[in-house]
Amino acid sequence: MVAGPARHLALLPSLAATCLEWPVPFVDGIPGLLALRGRKVVMLASGDPFWFGAGTTLARHLRPGEWRALPVPSTFSLAAAHLGWPLETTQCLGLHAAPLARLRPHLAPGARALVLLRDGAAVAELAGYLAGEGFGATRMHVLEALGGPRERTRAATATEFHLATNFHPKEIAHPVAAGLEVAGDGPALARCSGLPDDLFRNDGQITKRPVRALTLSALAPRPGEMLWDIGAGSGSVGIEWLLAHPTTEAVAVEARADRAARSRENADALGVDRLKVMEGVAPEALAGLPSPQAVFIGGGLCEHMLKAVWDLLPAGARLVANAVTLESEALLTAWQAEAGGHLLRIALADTVPLGPRRGWQARYPVVQWSVVR
Repeated sequence: MVAGPARHLALLPSLAATCLEWPVPFVDGIPGLLALRGRKVVMLASGDPFWFGAGTTLARHLRPGEWRALPVPSTFSLAAAHLGWPLETTQCLGLHAAPLARLRPHLAPGARALVLLRDGAAVAELAGYLAGEGFGATRMHVLEALGGPRERTRAATATEFHLATNFHPKEIAHPVAAGLEVAGDGPALARCSGLPDDLFRNDGQITKRPVRALTLSALAPRPGEMLWDIGAGSGSVGIEWLLAHPTTEAVAVEARADRAARSRENADALGVDRLKVMEGVAPEALAGLPSPQAVFIGGGLCEHMLKAVWDLLPAGARLVANAVTLESEALLTAWQAEAGGHLLRIALADTVPLGPRRGWQARYPVVQWSVVR
């Protein structure tokens, strides 16, 4: 039995074997494959099946020792060899089944990226996306069917591809990748906590930039960890947690439907569509969520919620809560006296016009409690 996509099967000579054409979407073919247990089966996949490939998905469903992989050079390797780019300093992304916005954290002048794409239409979408984000000057190398007789490459800026009348996406041969030499005046995302507030759509319910930086420092995101962002507002804390490392996870819990939707829009726009947004009121909305390694309470702080969250925390989990009102400050002071941890009072001021001169205008102070369960 030989299984694979139609384009792979079409490349083979006549075989004395039954051929199974793999369906789209990919996961729909897994039950049929598992039904063939006990038979000799070959699964065809392009390049290295464990680098944004089919192998990762299939191995989750197969037992150890039940399969063997025979990788060959990946599209990334072939593209790097064609362009002369070092893979160790080039961002490699598989966007054939993912939103183009996952590129957003990597868009900075001078950066390079290799991107796997679904088809020619996705090349056109990528060119339009880059132009729309202010990176239309990016040089795009469109790399088609690398390593085979149909191989073809061409290059232009994203804006040129976006506006070209002689560029026909349907003529692009699969598999297709794009090599990006990023250029333009679009805003690059900083690689530290405390992104500008105007990157997040919000109605004023947002942990402001300096306080957010201190909050993320206290939450201390680490690879693979899960965050609960309770009272998410614009989702800014959960989003920056996810930007800290590609393996972090986060659930944003927000009582208001409009703010929950805004959190989702912000996460998608900033390339972390893996943010899970839960519309509901804590602590009831926390039932059934994956156990966290860190929790942030940014809204709705009260005794009932704080006690419920504390009881749900596993040993070693980190809790950070911010208070603005005198009542919530008193609550955190009492809990710190009982459970320990650290209290921090954050008092900030900004310069404002004061007649012909300038003076300081104080913001509302924030009291932050951080503690390990």
